[in-house]
Amino acid sequence: MKGYWIIIGTEVSDQEAQSEYGRLWQPIAQKYQARINPSKVSPLLKEARDARRVTIVEFPSYQLAKACYDDAAYEEARQFALRASNRELLIIEGNFA
Repeated sequence: MKGYWIIIGTEVSDQEAQSEYGRLWQPIAQKYQARINPSKVSPLLKEARDARRVTIVEFPSYQLAKACYDDAAYEEARQFALRASNRELLIIEGNFA
């Protein structure tokens, strides 16, 4: 089964940190074969209090989704993501596409 990250975040408050996260994310995404928002239909955010954004990241397997999160390179990138906005990240398994 595929693995997914569901990332729910507030508006970006630090654009420089968000840009650095994007730069660091590119090689990590390639390494783990991650696809951002793989569906043709954009996620619809409802009942979200402070959240303004939702991102779905698809991995070929649940194991790759977990391994990516635990990768030291992602740990470095994640620090920039957490500076850029408040967010929550869930890792789930399934075949949703």
